[in-house]
Amino acid sequence: MKSELMIGRSTLVGLCYVGATILLTVYGQLIIKWRVGLAGSLPAGGLGKLEFLLWRLLDVWVFSGFVAAFLASLTWMAAMTQLPLSYAYPFMSLAFVLVMLASAHFFGEALTTQKVAGALLVVLGLYVASTGRS
Repeated sequence: MKSELMIGRSTLVGLCYVGATILLTVYGQLIIKWRVGLAGSLPAGGLGKLEFLLWRLLDVWVFSGFVAAFLASLTWMAAMTQLPLSYAYPFMSLAFVLVMLASAHFFGEALTTQKVAGALLVVLGLYVASTGRS
């Protein structure tokens, strides 16, 4: 008898690719926030804004965030060979939850009751969506 909780090898591999996509996405977001935050505020003038952003591109850490985004796109493409989009895509909502938690930990951003409740609703929604797979 096959349990609903049992998943095939192809699905497990696909979920590993999705997990890698999420982790690479979260890494990129956190690194860019960290390094851009250290650089200060965006200047007021248009040329100043452009110069500020271009200098950020030369930061090796910021560049690693862009590399992570590129690698995330590759792992996402690999996931798409294993899973239906309608099953895989809801898992990307975990990036929101992980970024929220990591932002509170690393940057001291507020972790309010509303944010925690929203994250729990996201996880609940993910559970409902993922168990509805045919």
